Amino acid sequence: MIKKHRKKHALNAEINVVPYIDVMLVLLIIFMVTAPMLTQGVKLDLPHASADPVDTSDTEPVIVSVDVEGRYYINIGGDELTPISAEVVEDRIQKVLRANPRKLILVRGDKLVTYQQIISLMTLIQGAGAPSVGLVTE
Repeated sequence: MIKKHRKKHALNAEINVVPYIDVMLVLLIIFMVTAPMLTQGVKLDLPHASADPVDTSDTEPVIVSVDVEGRYYINIGGDELTPISAEVVEDRIQKVLRANPRKLILVRGDKLVTYQQIISLMTLIQGAGAPSVGLVTE
């Protein structure tokens, strides 16, 4: 009898990674093309001011309002409907913060008030020592 010599092939346990590399490179190219499109936006000339995140630990915040004419109102230390000057706002904020340094200060502005007026008021309040200033919206 003749014995048949069979070649025994060893099993190949390797993983072919070439298709995975091809997919990865295609995804990389897609992300490289789409990423710059996601960061584009409208170019604006924004006012400059430093601002901190709002701390919401206090339940009764101080609200400083500004109307279309640029008049300021505050909900503490007098009539809320009487306009006050920027110096009075700064003085009252300083007094409140001496009593409670973690008091939440919020700015409320008419929708027709310019962005620069809101930023100026927020900068004034932070200059008075407020650690954070937030915005009130409806």
